[in-house]
Amino acid sequence: MASTAEQEIDGLEIDPIWTTSRTARQIYVLGEVDKDITRLLALAASSISLLTLPQTDAPGDNLPQGEERSEQFVLEVSEYFERLDSIHVAIRSSLAHIRHSRIAPSAINAPLPGFVPPSLGVGLPSDGSTTRKNRGLQEERVERDSWKNILAALTRIKEVRDQESQGLETLNETKMEE
Repeated sequence: MASTAEQEIDGLEIDPIWTTSRTARQIYVLGEVDKDITRLLALAASSISLLTLPQTDAPGDNLPQGEERSEQFVLEVSEYFERLDSIHVAIRSSLAHIRHSRIAPSAINAPLPGFVPPSLGVGLPSDGSTTRKNRGLQEERVERDSWKNILAALTRIKEVRDQESQGLETLNETKMEE
């Protein structure tokens, strides 16, 4: 049986990437929960504004007056509790999915403060130097290729200068012979 959040996803027009697996659907639902929390906070602020005395309203607030104010409050509070309930269900569904998937808690827990993951997940053996400690294999290859290209460029420059200096020597020798 699909959860309520998954049933809601099936009825919406969403990017197909989010329907490829149950985990992808859960990630999508958590993204929607994030949006719902934002709306929930806006509803709470609006409800509090409706509870204040009309005399304290700013001219640009566009809040209703009289009976309309209490009716608007009831509507917003109703939506607030509906959103709160949907957030509750979505989070519980995600937690159930995590438990069902038997995901290790270490994969969910945040890393320690100051932790820097190795680049690309691959590193070369360290010689103890701290500057190269967090570099990955790709960075090492790029540096190696850069040094090779620098060497090749300097070699070409040296060859051109050697040819120019030989050409100047030949020109000077011909001028001296004349």
